[in-house]
Amino acid sequence: MDLSGRISNPIDRSNFLVHHYRKQIGKQDYKKTKSVLKATRLKAEAKKTAPGIRDVTLIIAAIVILLVAIYGFFYLKFTTEVDLDPDLDEN
Repeated sequence: MDLSGRISNPIDRSNFLVHHYRKQIGKQDYKKTKSVLKATRLKAEAKKTAPGIRDVTLIIAAIVILLVAIYGFFYLKFTTEVDLDPDLDEN
């Protein structure tokens, strides 16, 4: 700040504006009741710990791939071979 009370440096001005904004937000949070603040905090914690849809999708995809692999293994193991070259000399 210069002697007239104005902010001359743009960096100082942006820091002042950020500080002023944070101060206003702090006043608003202070006015809220404890139950509202607790509910907000619990909601934020639940959002952090909740498994995402991506995680659930990856787990389901892994299970499906495993089941298909097991099915394919048993299908190939227990199928009987068909003789495609019949003997024509059996008359």
